[in-house]
Amino acid sequence: MKLLITGGAGFIGSALIRIIIAEGVHQVLNIDKLTYAGNLDNLTDIEDHPNYAFSCTDICDRAAVQQQVNRFQPDAIMHLAAESHVDRSIDGPGDFIQTNIVGTYTLLECAREFMGSGNAPTGFRFHHISTDEVYGTLGSTGLFTEQSPYQPNSPYSASKASSDHLVRAWHETFGLPTLVSNCSNNYGPCQFPEKLIPLMIGNALAGKPLPIYGNGQQVRDWLYVDDHARALLEVVTKGALGETYNIGGHNEKTNLEVVHTLCSLLEELHPAKPSGVGQYRDLITHVTDRPGHDVRYAIDASHIERQLGWTPRETFETGLRKTVQWYLDNQLWCDRIHDGSYQGNRLGLSNKTGAKHP
Repeated sequence: MKLLITGGAGFIGSALIRIIIAEGVHQVLNIDKLTYAGNLDNLTDIEDHPNYAFSCTDICDRAAVQQQVNRFQPDAIMHLAAESHVDRSIDGPGDFIQTNIVGTYTLLECAREFMGSGNAPTGFRFHHISTDEVYGTLGSTGLFTEQSPYQPNSPYSASKASSDHLVRAWHETFGLPTLVSNCSNNYGPCQFPEKLIPLMIGNALAGKPLPIYGNGQQVRDWLYVDDHARALLEVVTKGALGETYNIGGHNEKTNLEVVHTLCSLLEELHPAKPSGVGQYRDLITHVTDRPGHDVRYAIDASHIERQLGWTPRETFETGLRKTVQWYLDNQLWCDRIHDGSYQGNRLGLSNKTGAKHP
């Protein structure tokens, strides 16, 4: 298949592209605006592969997106581009409305025009990648299923819920062949350090406080990013049109448990601490909880297992060990994030804006 992937320089998108290219079956066009979380360092290992091309394109730019779609003529669009950090959505929700809602609308319209042109390949499909946060919060028991009502509690989750509804509406109203997947919390290599796990690793190695919101008892279902990427490939290639697939890691942990486990792994894998630090756990600091903080997320992933045969390969313990080791082994990547030099990727892109197509 020819796969047009939006947001492919981000955390999940780059993991997906690395797996696709490594398998050597599909061709990829990655379109990404390269906002702060878009990092071409995530793709250096495959950037010159003949099955890969990159275009620095804003998904809200209708003409630019349509040009890329028409030129590449994808078998599927996999839409991952999004603003995704809850804290940022509280401080500035406007960007989330623009990218997550307007950007998704723009892509849907480009896909609809592509279908109407008669140039779309037989079996063309639009796969929208979303989050379990659209369902709101759970009590101490229960799981999110594909039939759970939407009850988003943050500007981020509200914007993603809106985009999910748009995709469904374009399927029902215009007959656009769509799929939706909603995933639990991802973790793994190349995650931007504002997120919990890379933030804690970086702070611990620097001897900085490890800030935990409130009492740290918020529960999340943790999903290793490569497991998620493999699930997305199953959905886009084998999923039933009009369906939603929940993707979870079967790993419910409180935030405090996650940080304690990280500290224990660092004691084992990197015992040499900054001056003045006794144990990594000593750096844990509880801070004021954020507004509207959901208490618990947990996914019932039985639907994708029954229909598509997907199950996660990694346990939380094996995935977290791989994650910590990756950050320890890739300090240059981390340094370039923290000093901002990775943003130099935004320069000299004129020869990478769609001139090469696999």
